[in-house]
This record gives sequence, structure tokens and C-alpha cells, in this order.
Amino acid sequence: MNEARKRSIAKAVSYRVICIIMLSLITYLITGDLLQMTYIVVVFQSIQMVIYYFHERAWERIKWGYC
Repeated sequence: MNEARKRSIAKAVSYRVICIIMLSLITYLITGDLLQMTYIVVVFQSIQMVIYYFHERAWERIKWGYC
């Protein structure tokens, strides 16, 4: 059974929101500074998005696991 694209997008967005909230909470608990927390979360999420893109592109070239 294939998943609808809208469902896949909703799952990706909800997962990313959870990750951002967790990183924000942990960063704030460690630093105690909202501005520093914001910088860390924005930089980390931006880097993570770029890494994910290249990770996906690399997996596109791997034929293992296709039927």
C-alpha cells in the first residue's frame, strides 16, 4: 500500500516540529538564554536540512532494497 503524498508531507512536517521543540527545550535548559537558543536551533536545523538533501540524493544512487 502506497502512502499519499499529503500524508507523507504531514508526517515529515510533524516530525520536524517535534525535533525543533525538543532541540529548543534542551538548548534552553543548557544555556538559559532565548536568543542563544534561537541561534542554535536555526543554525542546526538549516545544516540538518542540507545534510538530509545530500543524504537523500546519495541514496537515490543506491539500488539496494528495490524490488
